This record gives sequence, C-alpha cells and structure tokens, in this order.
Amino acid sequence: MNIPKILVGDRLELKKQHPCGTSVFEVLRIGSDIRIVCTGCGRDMVLPREKLEKAIKKIHRAEVENGN
Repeated sequence: MNIPKILVGDRLELKKQHPCGTSVFEVLRIGSDIRIVCTGCGRDMVLPREKLEKAIKKIHRAEVENGN
C-alpha cells in the first residue's frame, strides 16, 4: 500500500473538480482528518484522511524556508 506523505502547505490536485471549477486545494491541517481549502473560491473543508488519499491525483510540494 502506497501512503502519500501530505504536509501543511502542500497543494493537492484532486481527481474531481470543485463546483467552482478548480481542482487544486491547499492543506491547512493534518491528522486523522485533513483540512483543505479550495484555491479558487476559498471554501474550506475537513475530509477523512483515507477518503482524501484516494482522491489525490498529484501533490505539489510547498516551498520549505531555510533557517539560514
């Protein structure tokens, strides 16, 4: 079983579009439930991790800030 590593700040491209027309969501919180926000209209939702992992098409990693 391949479990994707999801981090706060990542942008997830999902298989299905949101009603506003975009399919890209940003991760706000992770845990057993994952909170995501639509990048098109700003609607936020909380989905069970298992359901969200099945809906992911591609993960766009967030830029990591350097402490230097």
